[in-house]
Amino acid sequence: MARILVTNDDGVSAEGLLRLQEVLADIDGTEVIVVAPDREQSATSHSLTLHRPLRLKEVSAGRYSVDGTPTDCVSLAVFWLMKGSPPDLIVSGINSGLNLGDDVTYSGTVSATFEGALLGIPSVAFSQDISAEFSFERAAGFARLLVRSLLAHPLPEGLLLNVNLPAGQLGPVRLTRLGSRVYRQSVIEKTDPRGRRYFWIAGTPEWRHEEGTDHAAVAAGEISVTPLHLDLTDYERLNDPSGLNRWLLALEPEPSER
Repeated sequence: MARILVTNDDGVSAEGLLRLQEVLADIDGTEVIVVAPDREQSATSHSLTLHRPLRLKEVSAGRYSVDGTPTDCVSLAVFWLMKGSPPDLIVSGINSGLNLGDDVTYSGTVSATFEGALLGIPSVAFSQDISAEFSFERAAGFARLLVRSLLAHPLPEGLLLNVNLPAGQLGPVRLTRLGSRVYRQSVIEKTDPRGRRYFWIAGTPEWRHEEGTDHAAVAAGEISVTPLHLDLTDYERLNDPSGLNRWLLALEPEPSER
């Protein structure tokens, strides 16, 4: 029997997660275990809780909440709750809102799959555009199809998939690369009733419209599937370091200093 771990960053009671759990549990020969944050943990990235204890609570049969991040949830599931029989696949989502381009570095949803990849477990993240006419039901139906395929044909070690689904009717599936955006970020200062300052970090992304990107696919009503890995090495520069030499040479000690 294949074991599937489901998590997210929207919280254990989020609609997208509940729909995902429901359709995956309907796949023959699978056992679905949900371990998700007890509250929203959006934009927590790949953070791990190290300076306080974590609490794991069984919400219902096969569904658990953790007072921590999505990465905490994966760690507790793999190393404690499912120890001895780890999951065959980690599925994160369905996130309420897209995780495109540079945003994957902030996303708790995607970071749960980063942790899975680090642990050698095939992982996939699903995110849904929540503009007009969106449907978690349609997204969950597609997730079920892809998960069945991934169980039959597992991903290579170290590879994870980031899937983004448009609102409205689902178009064709596109393999894409990460898009890029300019984020017009701002910090808003306000004052509380006691006269103390507080701040909101806010902003609006402005996407670069480039063919072949995840953003372009979703904007066209298509399903974006982006293969990701955790190796951030810039191999082009590593294999041709001439552009880096100006800095590297400056680090060489003078003969008199050797």
